[in-house]
Amino acid sequence: MAVGNDALAERRSAEVGHGDAGEGRGGEAGAQPYGLPGKPLARGPFLFGLVGGLGVLTAIAIAQMVVNSMSTIILVVVAMFLAVGLNPAVEALQRRGLARRASISIVFTGVIVAFVLFGLAVVPPVSKQLSEFIEAVPGYITELSSHPTLRQLDADYQLLPQLRTFVTSTLGPSLATGIMGAGLVVLNGVFTTVTLLVLMLYFLGSLHTIKDYLLKLVPASRRQRTRAISEEILTGIGGYVAGNVLISVIAGVVAWIFLSIAGVHYALALALVVAMLDLVPLVGATIGAVFVSGVALLQSVPAGIACAVFFVLYQQVENYFIYPRVMKRSVDVTPAVTVIAALFGGALLGIVGALLAIPVAAAISLIIREVVLPRQAGA
Repeated sequence: MAVGNDALAERRSAEVGHGDAGEGRGGEAGAQPYGLPGKPLARGPFLFGLVGGLGVLTAIAIAQMVVNSMSTIILVVVAMFLAVGLNPAVEALQRRGLARRASISIVFTGVIVAFVLFGLAVVPPVSKQLSEFIEAVPGYITELSSHPTLRQLDADYQLLPQLRTFVTSTLGPSLATGIMGAGLVVLNGVFTTVTLLVLMLYFLGSLHTIKDYLLKLVPASRRQRTRAISEEILTGIGGYVAGNVLISVIAGVVAWIFLSIAGVHYALALALVVAMLDLVPLVGATIGAVFVSGVALLQSVPAGIACAVFFVLYQQVENYFIYPRVMKRSVDVTPAVTVIAALFGGALLGIVGALLAIPVAAAISLIIREVVLPRQAGA
């Protein structure tokens, strides 16, 4: 028995000496500089409940962080979506012999020019009409004051003093607050647009690096198939963005030609509004048609009726002739799925969700066709 105890003591001293030697050597492979590990913690009900509670709190904290940063997440997703959509144009310039940086610079410059032209076409007419309205307000007040019926009502009920009191005490502060709020909204919109453009530029420049990095997370045995499916999805997204932009350009050009012939004021600005709203699936074209028809109706009743008839006819041509031929090579989604996806996307994320819904539905359809269905057939 004493011999066994001596052997056990010698083995422990050898282990301790081996640990010290390992520590002296700077932590070689297999060494344990901090000694032998102890027994694992007992998996009792208290520890199980503690770990479960920490897991629930962690999940709640992550969900709260996602909700609080939803606007940033949407901004990043939209920037990546636009970068993927502009990538085919960059690659087309690369095939013509340009370097990728030069191609990205040309495409990005084109986007900036489009934003500037839109602002130059829309902002001056709005500012001009607003200034004309402000200059005409004193004349309107003078005409109302000289109207005999209004003068009689003012003599009986003192309408003008009450109107002055309302303007000075209620309407004036409300307008000031509204102007400040509108200014903040404009500044926020400018900041968001600049941030979106910067993110889009970064994503466009590092798109291949991002794809290669994400593919490294996939097992090597499935990497080639995943790469092929992801390239198909990205090609579909790029084709959808390019097709949607082409359809909007066609709508804007046709609307500008018609509005110019019809003699509607600010035809170019209204055509640009039609083109921008036409990017939104399902409801964008209708909203643009109603808006432009209403503006034309304020100018004259025949012009408003003519615009309404024109947009009804053009939307039929766009829905049944232009859209199917432009989109047939980009997104392979049935019309029913397109409508349902756009409705769900709009309900979840508004306009951004409606824009992203159709390519996302196309990607899900491709994954189901290439991954899920073959597994079900093999099973």
